[in-house]
Amino acid sequence: MSLGILAGGIMIAFGALAAGIGNGVLFSRYLEGIARQPEAQGKLFGQAMIALGLVEALPIISIAFGILVLFGVLG
Repeated sequence: MSLGILAGGIMIAFGALAAGIGNGVLFSRYLEGIARQPEAQGKLFGQAMIALGLVEALPIISIAFGILVLFGVLG
């Protein structure tokens, strides 16, 4: 087993795990904020979508590098 295959698989797995955890935390706090102040739902939604883009950026980059390492382009 090549070390590059193992490294690529780990990068892809941790990228997917980070996306799931980040989205769970983000939307739990979003729903908590709506429960506390329902009138702020519009403002919170916009902020949640911006934060979603930031949360998803790192796992997408991690998965891209993992695929590159997996197919031997970077390693």
